[in-house]
Amino acid sequence: MNMFIARMIDEKKRYWKYKARTEQLPANYHTAIDALERYLMYFGPGKGDELLAMLEDLADLFDESAASGTPIRAIVGEDPVEFAEAFRRNYPVGQWIIRERERLTQAIDGVAGNQP
Repeated sequence: MNMFIARMIDEKKRYWKYKARTEQLPANYHTAIDALERYLMYFGPGKGDELLAMLEDLADLFDESAASGTPIRAIVGEDPVEFAEAFRRNYPVGQWIIRERERLTQAIDGVAGNQP
């Protein structure tokens, strides 16, 4: 139980460091990363280390882009959803949707057998 609590505290600290980093971004970059974070919280790799790693990498990308003056459209392109989905695909471990798709496929395969 102590390891669980220690891990949870560590994850909270990492998350608040990430939030502090994003608050230092220029306003338009901050707004964009907040929108991406919200989307990725719903459709990303779940919670914990996988999600934090993804958010930290996103913060790195936006930090570097803000520092070099890269426009937000040059980062996310014309379709922010496609950018978020492509970014998310780099972090497949722990995605609940993947587990649910596999569970559905296994359930149907198990009962249907080789039926056409």
